Amino acid sequence: MRTSSVFLFLLSAAVLAVTGCSTINSRIEEKSAIFAALPQADQLRIRQGSVAVGDSTDLVYIALGKPDVRRERYHAKTHESVWIYQSYDETYAGSAYAGYRRYVAFDRTSGRSYIVREPVYADVYRRRLDDQIRITFVDGRVTQIEQQKR
Repeated sequence: MRTSSVFLFLLSAAVLAVTGCSTINSRIEEKSAIFAALPQADQLRIRQGSVAVGDSTDLVYIALGKPDVRRERYHAKTHESVWIYQSYDETYAGSAYAGYRRYVAFDRTSGRSYIVREPVYADVYRRRLDDQIRITFVDGRVTQIEQQKR
């Protein structure tokens, strides 16, 4: 059991190392020319993960990373793009019957083996997906920001 846990940890670490994480610093480095051209106040705002109306797609990417969902709309004269950033949440919903577990037991008084069946219950979690932020771009510039308030 312990060997499989160690193996899973090492496998996840290797996958993470190969794919890499998208952090604010890695995105700034990736788009360094665009970020360096910004005024100091805008650089600070972007570093804090804040976007504003008028920002370009590159600035939103630097501040928030890749969106979870992209939607494109084409109008007669404009191109509209919506970037959706989602949050994932799991809540505990109790336990539920999962079946029976069978095992062989030995009765020392009679010297016989017999099969024992006992019910098994498993924890149940409900996954919830919410749209946290929706950013609408028209011709590459932010025109609308919708953010969920809690």
